[in-house]
Amino acid sequence: MDQLVEKAAVLHEALPYIQRFHQKTFVVKYGGHAMVDEELKRSFARDVCLLRYVGIQVVVVHGGGPQINEMLQKVGIASTFSAGLRVTDDATMNVVEMVLGGAVNSEIVGLICEQGGRAVGLSGKDDQFMRARRKERVPAKNEQGEQVLVDLGRVGDIEEVRPHLIRELIDKQFIPVVAPIALDADGKALNVNADTAAGRIAAALGAAKLVLMTDVEGVKDNEGNLLRSLRAREAERLIGEGVIGGGMIPKVRCALKAVDSGVEKAHIVDGRRRHALLLEIFTDQGVGTEIQRIYDR
Repeated sequence: MDQLVEKAAVLHEALPYIQRFHQKTFVVKYGGHAMVDEELKRSFARDVCLLRYVGIQVVVVHGGGPQINEMLQKVGIASTFSAGLRVTDDATMNVVEMVLGGAVNSEIVGLICEQGGRAVGLSGKDDQFMRARRKERVPAKNEQGEQVLVDLGRVGDIEEVRPHLIRELIDKQFIPVVAPIALDADGKALNVNADTAAGRIAAALGAAKLVLMTDVEGVKDNEGNLLRSLRAREAERLIGEGVIGGGMIPKVRCALKAVDSGVEKAHIVDGRRRHALLLEIFTDQGVGTEIQRIYDR
């Protein structure tokens, strides 16, 4: 009986959040270990369906780096990275489109549909809703240790998101599942960063939340303690002091740009934890790090 009472208490704790976010839009970047562990994949799909059934409009933007690496290896194309970004020639771009826009996207759609959701897969190419330009050459070191500029090929910086198609799908009660592929001015596909794509889509939709799922607990202080909440000014300070470093910097910068562009809050959560998405949104304490606007409102 005590366990049943505890379950009822959890529902009571969630009620104010369900009321607050009813008919609001959440954009969730789905990636990391949660995309490869079978139990976590099914759990994520079920959580997304639950959000939709309580009236929250969910958009999923996914990555797929490990799956791309695996397919490149199968077809005999070497994976090359520079400044942490995948060098994407025409052959590699074909694989990226096949994996992200095909296998990965359709699997996520299928998982959500199996749990009772109505999901539709698309990429930025559909209705040309995500436009980008080729990224400028990036500095890197060659084999001799010399500083050089590297052309990343078909890697894009997003210039514009036209959210009409996603809005139409949301209005018809669908869950859009977006592969991070954009079009350039010549109509060619470009590989774009999934975190960045999620942030730009969230801003274009005026989303209440951007949730970035990753493989760490969240943002930590210099003693390794999880920061539950973070003002944007404090985040900038921690980056400047080197407390926030490595791969967390681009995620935090993505979150900062999103909240500065009108998204109410951004969250960085550990996708390795079951139900991390629900626990972050529907509990008072949360399980990750929330990042708020630069200015109080």
